[in-house]
Amino acid sequence: MDLAIGSATTAIGADERWTGTRVFVVAFCFVLNMLDGADLLVMSFVAPILSTQWAIGPERLGVLFSASLAGMAIGCLVVAPFADRLGRRTMILGALALVAAAMLASGLARSVVELMLARLAVGVGVGTIGVCMTAMAAEFAPARHRSLAVGIVQAGWPFASIITAFAAVWFLAASGWATLFMAIGLLSAVLMLVALALLPESPAFLASGRARHGLARLNAVYGAMGLAVLDALPSRTPETSRTAVGALFAGGLARNSVLLWTAVTLGYFDLYFVISWIPKLANRAGLPVDQAIYAGAIYNLGAFVGTALVGALAVRFRLNSVIALFLIAAAAAMLVFGGVAMPVWLTLATALMVGVTVQGGFNGFWGLAVRLYPAAIRGTGVGWALGVGRIGAVAGPVVGGLLVGGGVSTTEIFAIYAVPLVAAALLTLSIRQGPAQDDAAH
Repeated sequence: MDLAIGSATTAIGADERWTGTRVFVVAFCFVLNMLDGADLLVMSFVAPILSTQWAIGPERLGVLFSASLAGMAIGCLVVAPFADRLGRRTMILGALALVAAAMLASGLARSVVELMLARLAVGVGVGTIGVCMTAMAAEFAPARHRSLAVGIVQAGWPFASIITAFAAVWFLAASGWATLFMAIGLLSAVLMLVALALLPESPAFLASGRARHGLARLNAVYGAMGLAVLDALPSRTPETSRTAVGALFAGGLARNSVLLWTAVTLGYFDLYFVISWIPKLANRAGLPVDQAIYAGAIYNLGAFVGTALVGALAVRFRLNSVIALFLIAAAAAMLVFGGVAMPVWLTLATALMVGVTVQGGFNGFWGLAVRLYPAAIRGTGVGWALGVGRIGAVAGPVVGGLLVGGGVSTTEIFAIYAVPLVAAALLTLSIRQGPAQDDAAH
């Protein structure tokens, strides 16, 4: 571990007070995740309209869903790890600029290929932001509340989905799907300006010696947080300061990395099937487009509650166990939702529980990745865990499209998707969770 980064993170984590700077950073990361949710999930809300206007079948629609997910894999695996070298704030600013431009391009697209390329670029930005904001929230939060802070931030995604669903209903009726994409692009540009003006850099990165004027900037952050300023940056240990992917398999991390990557892949496979196809399947079952979108919003309300609940439970219980419990419950909820005939109100209540358990359990992986990797390789560790997992995110909607297009019954589809959730739960329980080397106070 890089001792400079470890010292900086320990200094912050040892102080359990929630200062204004801490609250602002976590709150802004929550807003960033709301933006990520709007950027990515808007596609599922406009899918019923777009498939009619452009005569897109389920298979091609699945490819459109997966384009942004493939971009997220690139963002997590290729772009986000540069946060360990260039800084979390720097990468967030660049990613916000990319997302703003790509969302505007999505609204201007006139063919499936153009929209697919724009959605790919959106995914690159969203994946980069997701990793960087998770690291930022963890590194600014008091050590005891790091999992809670990460849980709060991840709850921004489903919360935004609820807002986006209602905005989608209004925009689709008033001005069409293209305007909705462009409005989100403009919002991305506004948040980029806010980050440029107000978002501080991670003290863990500033202490690494890689930042220009690192000591002065680190002391400014420390001063704002009520911590003692430093006369010099903490010493570094060059031979242990590497941030390459190989570090994720050194020092006893190999087993946990493989288990985490596999569990995340299986979780993503289910998560993005549910996110992408709930409105379309509801519409296929006979609900009008606006009510189908509301069904997606109800799922995301459950996702918001579940994500916040996992973060709160992680303060008191072993995070592995909390995640596994939610994933097992998610498999049961999927079987009920897809296989039991129920009145509309009970179907919607079950959709709510699917959101609570599926996304609540999955979002616990972000906090788990933060705990498993020390700050010197945290951007790389979180990025690769979530990036490799995007294999499942890409495959989930595509397989769903093939199953729907092939006439497979809803009961069979949801039974198929319950199996990976159980497997992910068992893998999660096998991870040997211990505090990251610089998080011993946690």
